[in-house]
Amino acid sequence: MNILLINPPNCGRSIPEERYGITSIKQIFRGEPLALETLAGNLPGHEVRIVDLKARPDGLDEALRRFTPDLIGFTAVTCEANWVRSQAPRLQAECDATLVVGGIHASNDPEFFNAPGIDYVVLGLGKQSLRELVEAIETSADTTSIPGVAHTNPGRPLRWRPRAYSRVDLVEERPPRYDLVAGERDRYTLAALGVPLGFVSSAFGCPYDCSFCCIAGLTDSRYLSASIATVIRDIQLLSDVPVIRLVDANTFGHPEHARALCRAIVGAGIDKTFLADVRADTVVRHPELLREWREAGLRSVVIGFEELSDQGLDALNKSASAAANLEAIAILHQLGINIVGDFIVSPDYVEADFARLAAYVAEQRIGLPIYTVLTPLPGTALHRQLRSRIVNHDLDYYTLANAVLPTRLDEGEFYRQFAALYQAGHKEVKL
Repeated sequence: MNILLINPPNCGRSIPEERYGITSIKQIFRGEPLALETLAGNLPGHEVRIVDLKARPDGLDEALRRFTPDLIGFTAVTCEANWVRSQAPRLQAECDATLVVGGIHASNDPEFFNAPGIDYVVLGLGKQSLRELVEAIETSADTTSIPGVAHTNPGRPLRWRPRAYSRVDLVEERPPRYDLVAGERDRYTLAALGVPLGFVSSAFGCPYDCSFCCIAGLTDSRYLSASIATVIRDIQLLSDVPVIRLVDANTFGHPEHARALCRAIVGAGIDKTFLADVRADTVVRHPELLREWREAGLRSVVIGFEELSDQGLDALNKSASAAANLEAIAILHQLGINIVGDFIVSPDYVEADFARLAAYVAEQRIGLPIYTVLTPLPGTALHRQLRSRIVNHDLDYYTLANAVLPTRLDEGEFYRQFAALYQAGHKEVKL
């Protein structure tokens, strides 16, 4: 079977730019479509190609001139969902192909893709689900009983069997097909430094239940660690890439496993720079783990601080404390690990709140602050909580840089204050 996997273009829209001419809020990281590379890895015996429209926006027509797919698979985050749904009928008609949609938005809001032109929706981790679907289509077998796969039926509710996610779904014996995007490798860089950046997964899902987070939909809130041998293999497959981003929601979710992985990296003689996600409370409880990782090449960590106060953290069901955040920052500075700090800006912010956040970032010497606007993504607890307050339901604007809830400040002033955070907060990043 000929299979074409498509990574959508950067199709999210910007209220700050469209209404107020503010163009200074830029994307910080850009990287390879690891989800599609992973799916492709478990499709042996098929001719699989990936077209990454973020790296090459005009690449789809060219790919279709050279390749006639029997099945087209899309991945999509929320701000890309409209684009996928609009493109599917055209591609289905032109190619006479089966259309499948997966990814984070499909996992959290599958009914959105129960639409004309789309044949199947894959929910959650799709590496094994897609393989089973392809095999069923190829042999004309029943597709309705595949766990985690919904056959669309526009106008009527989707139905599917839930998948009980486990290590089996990682299909670890089949590595990602990094080779399928080798021609785009020079485009996958850490934008702040312009250095090549490769993606590796060491864990999937997250055991926490933050109300704003959409990760739970991928594994039904289970936390699955990849084996140490698998992670080492995937790192070594990226032999020419100096910086490895461990693209996990929580790389150190199992501290002892993370320690064993660290020692295996050292034992394998791997000389890479690493960037990983960690919770502040993990840093506080296991500073020696971070010290070992620092010696193995960890130079930066991404931490979701989100809010500055316990009250704000509790409102997001963050299971964190302001005191632990401060203690983690101090430990990381002592260890010489750069901090990429995620902060959520509420549409209820007034000038004093913006000033307080800017002062915190400066005082705590956050190396690279990342600011997002509180966005109730469909399928999350936050969306259920705030649904009645949402004033913008166009998913094109769900980029985490637009207020889809009413702003307390005049809207233009809100975005000027938001942009000022970026202008003041970005410092030289060192790895």
